[in-house]
Formats: sequence, structure tokens, C-alpha cells
Amino acid sequence: MKTKILLAEDDPDFGMILKQYLELEDFEVVWFQNPEEIVGLLSTDFPFHLGILDIMMPSIDGFSLAKMILKEKTNFPLLFLTAKNQKIDRLMGLKIGADDYIAKPCDPEELVLRIRNILKRTQPAATLQIRIGEYSLDTEKLLLSHPEGNVRLTIREQELLLYLLKHNHTMIKRDDILDNIWETNDYFTGRSLDVFISRLRKYFLADSKIKIQSLRGIGFEVDFPTN
Repeated sequence: MKTKILLAEDDPDFGMILKQYLELEDFEVVWFQNPEEIVGLLSTDFPFHLGILDIMMPSIDGFSLAKMILKEKTNFPLLFLTAKNQKIDRLMGLKIGADDYIAKPCDPEELVLRIRNILKRTQPAATLQIRIGEYSLDTEKLLLSHPEGNVRLTIREQELLLYLLKHNHTMIKRDDILDNIWETNDYFTGRSLDVFISRLRKYFLADSKIKIQSLRGIGFEVDFPTN
């Protein structure tokens, strides 16, 4: 079965180019020029594996559309198409929960590579229960549980957490995290990493023994009590 991609792009020329190129790469692409049509599908089975959303669209912008999708389809993989060098757009998209972004006009080969990396990360894995201090992590459900409440992680948040756990009680370089998790290292991904670290700190506030310490200019040192 082919991977089915939802493409939201109002530019007819650019949208057609992307659709045709992705189909040549053996993806099935459903292209929407009107984002309102996508909203109407959210109450259905929504048979897509990944969404590519342009940020600047009429009636509903890409950010608003992403929030609507993620509200109904938690952890649905999303990739934003942003205007070149729009730092605010990129950071906003990552805060919303996008898995990646790429600037327009984009290299089709780079877009396909990013799509495949996202799909690789989002493939179902064997269920793993991990004790982290007073918390429990269910890797299949992306569920971080604590007696005071549960948190549903995004795929990227869980990837980062598992990487930190793998390097527990050691100094972890920022560059190593970016190269292994984001698979790229620039200003925008560096800011994205800071956003994700802040989220993880917030999630673990109920256990004072858990530490995620920043080492200025170097990286992080973590202390996760595990059983």
C-alpha cells in the first residue's frame, strides 16, 4: 500500500509540481488548494499518513489548519512549507507540533528525504514500558504517566526523551542531539531543540529528582532515576 500524503498548497503551479514529483517517488498525493475542504475530512477516517501544509493560504492559514488537524488527529505527522528565511514561521510551526519544515522554493529531493525520515520515525515500534523516577513511559502510546496526571508526547518529544535516557548521567552535546534527532544542525533546529527541552522539563516537574541541566555552549546533562 502506498503512503498517502495530504498536500495543502494554494499555488496551482507549485502544488502541481510537488504532486507530480511525489507521485514519481511512489507516494499517493491528495492535493487541496482550499484548506476548508480538509477541515471537512477531520470527522472521517482521515486516510493519510502525513500532511504537507503551506503556511500562507487563503481563508485558513497553515498554522490554524495544523491546530485543527492535531486536535482531532493527535500525533499526525506534519511538515510545513515556509517562505524562505521566515524564522518566526519556522519556530511557530515547531511549537505547534510540526515534525519538520522546509523553505519554499524547495529542492524536491530534499523534501522527499525529509518525508521519508518523518515516516521512518513514525512507524509503529514494539511497546516498551520505561520507569523514569515517579513516571512511566509507554512508547507505543507515547504516554508519559504520573500519579498527578498523564501527558501525551509528540513523536519528536519521545525521540528526544529516549535519546536523553540513552545518555543518562553523561554530558550530551547539542550538536550530537541535532545530528541524531533532527538530522540537521542550524539556527532554526537549535531553537527547536530549546523548545523541546523546555517542554520535557515542564512534563517532569512533579519529580524533583529528575534533572535536565543546560551546559552553556556545550549541551546538557541529565539525571533520570530509572528502575
